[in-house]
Amino acid sequence: MSSSPTAPTSTTASSTSSPSDRVALVACGAIAQPCKEIVERHGWPVDVHPLPPLLHNQPQRIAGEVRRMATDLGASYASVVVGYADCGTYGALDAVCEELGLARLPGLHCYDLYAGPSRVERFFADQPGTYLLTDFLVRSFARTVIQELGLDRYPDLRDTYFGQYTRVVWLAQQPDDELRALAEQAADRIGLPLTVVETGDTRLEAALADIVALETPAGR
Repeated sequence: MSSSPTAPTSTTASSTSSPSDRVALVACGAIAQPCKEIVERHGWPVDVHPLPPLLHNQPQRIAGEVRRMATDLGASYASVVVGYADCGTYGALDAVCEELGLARLPGLHCYDLYAGPSRVERFFADQPGTYLLTDFLVRSFARTVIQELGLDRYPDLRDTYFGQYTRVVWLAQQPDDELRALAEQAADRIGLPLTVVETGDTRLEAALADIVALETPAGR
């Protein structure tokens, strides 16, 4: 993948362009903010529409929610693309994308979009008990993991959920001192050592460029 994708930039819309001239990105809430930053950095004619990140705790709902939002947005946008990998839908999201003619981000999950699938596979091959974090999960760990799993109320559940894990690997897109401290706190909360792997967002950027390019006039 290119580290500095430029294909869609020739179709940048003005700030006064209407949605009918633009692309709607139905995005997982866990990657919506970095997608928005990438879009703004390149000036692509894309509006990011996030779905709740906590859908990842109920992946069986993702395909239906993407269908609903994509159908609604399709009435007013030139085209719609999907800012999800498969994300635990076991092909259900692909079926929706095929049904509606939508392009989606590649990969089995968002970790592939940061570290690359082969690198993620190596993490699990080296230590099958690897628990992965992204910047979003580091920031939201207290809410999306601790509260959602009930560990704030029932700390004894730690072994039930994490007893088979051996380490935390933080796929750090934009590491800074604050995020590093939060990542260390997250690992401490579940009693696991932390490994930091800096990934940046170049793979996400390139993957996003690919699906946006398909839906801009030059790509049709």
